[in-house]
Amino acid sequence: MTVRGRHWLLLWLLVFLGATAAVVARQREALLTARRVGELRTDRAALEARRDDLRRRIRVGSSRPVLVPKVERMGLRIPADSEQTVLRVVPPDPDR
Repeated sequence: MTVRGRHWLLLWLLVFLGATAAVVARQREALLTARRVGELRTDRAALEARRDDLRRRIRVGSSRPVLVPKVERMGLRIPADSEQTVLRVVPPDPDR
């Protein structure tokens, strides 16, 4: 049995439709991925802004102008500069 012209036409039409459907599916996935990436970037920017705000609040809260009035209210004494000790945290030795 030989394949006639209309059968070839039908075969090529099916191949074309299959390839077109694959391209459309890939483009749809790409658009959904791009939208999700945009949402994640927005979330990340908001979280970074929140982190920066919290760091600023910690810096302000631990500053001398904020702490001195609280220390005086509690009746504590303010240490001199020579009395302050900087403690360094040494990371644990991974060999132990």
